Amino acid sequence: MLIVHVSIHVKPEAVDAFIAATLENVKQSALEPGVARFDFIQQQDDPARFQLLEVYRSADAPARHKETAHYQQWRDAVAAMMAEPRTSVKFDNLFPEDEDW
Repeated sequence: MLIVHVSIHVKPEAVDAFIAATLENVKQSALEPGVARFDFIQQQDDPARFQLLEVYRSADAPARHKETAHYQQWRDAVAAMMAEPRTSVKFDNLFPEDEDW
């Protein structure tokens, strides 16, 4: 499993449009075979800040995700909404070690 936390800061006036565009991307991403989980969360004390919590089944799944039409449409749609560039941090899952525990 590969876990990616994507930090996103959008322009305040773009929050609603960003949410709408991102919800569609999240719905489609969750259907990808390489995606185990795809969460979209909004910061409580700063509604212009978001996180995508992406859990992939393999190390190559993120690259396949970025090749999808829905990701590319989202990326292009939200580019002008960014207050600053997106950042991401990759994590390894330590627990549970086995999904069948």
